[in-house]
This record gives sequence, C-alpha cells and structure tokens, in this order.
Amino acid sequence: LSELEALMERMKRLQEDKEDEEASQEEMATRFEKEKKESLLVISGGICAFPHFAVLFPAFDDEIVSTDVSRYVEDPGFGYKDFARRGEDHLPTFRAQDYTWENHGFSLVNRLYSDIGHLLDEKFRMVYNLTYNTMATHEDVDTTTLRRALFNYVHCMYGIRYDDYDYGEVNQLLERSLKVYIKTVTCYPERTTKRMYDSYWRQFKHSEKVHVNLLLMEARMQAELLYALRAITRHLT
Repeated sequence: LSELEALMERMKRLQEDKEDEEASQEEMATRFEKEKKESLLVISGGICAFPHFAVLFPAFDDEIVSTDVSRYVEDPGFGYKDFARRGEDHLPTFRAQDYTWENHGFSLVNRLYSDIGHLLDEKFRMVYNLTYNTMATHEDVDTTTLRRALFNYVHCMYGIRYDDYDYGEVNQLLERSLKVYIKTVTCYPERTTKRMYDSYWRQFKHSEKVHVNLLLMEARMQAELLYALRAITRHLT
C-alpha cells in the first residue's frame, strides 16, 4: 500500500474498532503516559531517537541553516525546552478538564483584553475545522480523526491530557517520522527545511500540508495560553 492508502486504512480501522469497543479510562490514561514519554525522545531537525526510522528522515541536520533570529528577540537564547527531563518516572500532566480554553481561558482573556477571546476562539475553531473533505486524490473523506490526532499530539508534547481522548489514535495515525516533523515545526520552526516538508505525505496537496502546519501552530498557541492563563487564574484567586 502507498503511504496515503495505508493511512486511510488505519483511519477506517480505528473507526470500526471504536464502534465495536471503547477503551477504558485506565487504558486511555496509560496510552497518554506512553505517548507523553515517547514525545520526549523525539528530537527535532530530523534526528530521531528511534534509529530504525532514521532512513525516513536522513541527515536533515546537514541542511539546517543557522538562522540569525537575534534581530527579532531580546534574548537569542530563549527557546523551547521539553516540559520534563528524560528518564523521569512521573512526568507532570496538565488535565484539560481542570482548565479548558472553552470554560476558563476564553472568559479570562476577555476580562483582561475585551473581545480578544472571541477573535482567538474564532481563529482556533476555523483552523481546527478547516477541511476540503479530501485526502490527496480521494474525495468525501471525513478527516476529523486525523485533525484531532495532530492537534492532541501537540498538546500531549506539552503535557496536556484530554480524559475523553484515546491516545492510541495518535500512535496509529502519526508515524514516528511524522512526529519528528511535528516537533520540529511546533517547537523549533526555524529548523524546518523544505526537504522535511516534501518528505512527509508525498501524495498530499500543498494546501493540505500547509493546513497541517497551521493546525500545529494553533495547537501550540492554545497550549501556551492554557499554561499562562491558568497561572494568572491561580494568582488572581
């Protein structure tokens, strides 16, 4: 099977399995913890901690151009760091049910800056729900499962867990080579190269792959907002 056909087959199988039997809360929690720990092993820039996948993204680090970003930031050393150290047994988890964008963050942002919450919410919803109902040459395809996996994987990298989501879907729909790309775009966008962009989902249209990038960045922005707004809420109370 081609990469596209294999992905569509996994999506179909996931839907059938979900209709037959749902995972228990304990199983879903275990799958999240496994996915969260594995995300720390994914290294950006095409270098992956899983050697048998190295052939899929070979030597991207040779192509990475050292971009001078100091003109845009006050602290050139400021950048992404994993939310926990590798090897730790108990990694911190942000339970989305305790502090969600819809129920908490949205209203706080509007209190702090009138109407900005509506603008942000509209942006999040537009990017998350955007679809042509296509996958490459296939039409009338429900891409909800795939879009949700992409969005939730980014939040998983930031330690955010949704109790009602089965993270087994992430592991089945997103190959580890793609996870390298996701982490690079989300956490180290300046390291992203055209070769990396061209090497995943080769059969997809550019508009579909650009949508993936938009989805990743909006997921990152919402994750950062959730942490910041939760801290503000705790300070105010």
